[in-house]
Amino acid sequence: MASTTIALKQTGRKAAGRRSPLHGGPLAYAVLGFATLLFVFPFYWTLVAASRSNSELSSATPALTPGPNLFHNIGAALEQAAIGTALLNSLIVSVAVTVGVVLSSTLAGFAFAKLRFRGRGLLLAITVGTMMIPPQLGVIPLFMVIVKLDLQNKLPSVILPSLVSAFGVFFMRQFLVQALPDELIEAGRMDGASALRIFRSIVLPVARPGMAVLAMLTFMATWNDFFWPVVALSSQNPTVQVALKSLGQGYVPDQSIVMAGTLIGTLPVLLVFALLGRQIVGGIMQGAVKG
Repeated sequence: MASTTIALKQTGRKAAGRRSPLHGGPLAYAVLGFATLLFVFPFYWTLVAASRSNSELSSATPALTPGPNLFHNIGAALEQAAIGTALLNSLIVSVAVTVGVVLSSTLAGFAFAKLRFRGRGLLLAITVGTMMIPPQLGVIPLFMVIVKLDLQNKLPSVILPSLVSAFGVFFMRQFLVQALPDELIEAGRMDGASALRIFRSIVLPVARPGMAVLAMLTFMATWNDFFWPVVALSSQNPTVQVALKSLGQGYVPDQSIVMAGTLIGTLPVLLVFALLGRQIVGGIMQGAVKG
């Protein structure tokens, strides 16, 4: 793979040569700071509401600073719903779906982007066209299949229908069209590498930023999914979003306990973003520059 290594180095030098530093003025920083405050405020308000009592939240002038009831409300949320089981179930489902979507989308995206085969355009059009079908239309037949397979109220009923994503295939196809030069693939073929070896040694390193972005988007969408899990699962074996609907129930819903449960369910998503943040930013920037 000597020629492949040389081609990779040359591509990296060309990309480095195209980069030019951009500096924003005071107005740009002011706008970005204001936008940051707008995006951060909902998370801050969740923390404030989770640490106050329901009567304080219902007052005419609700408090804007965290209160002393955070751990009490978290404990109440853990008692009212199976939050621990729900967190574990959501983690299993989200990780399994994310791994499946990223791998299948990268493979299919590489095929649509760089391989030549009959019917490629038609298959891509059909794949993209499936995104225009409302998912609610497939709930009844999908549930019938799940019942036939005896998977109702089991985690595979949520994992299996989501392992392939038309959006993921289209996303990775668009990313690889721009980020993967044809010269690298030709260099690998000249070295006698098979298509699988090219995918493993050339495509995966180039596609890593795009895969990180897709992984984050898929993880967040799966973690926050409510409609299908509430149909396929019960309150005895829920995901986080299904468990949250049983919090704060009563004649007067206790919003502070609901917010405490929401805070618990939000922390894993923030952790994933913190771990993949650098790759996400790099993938967005690389996808915005045509190779």
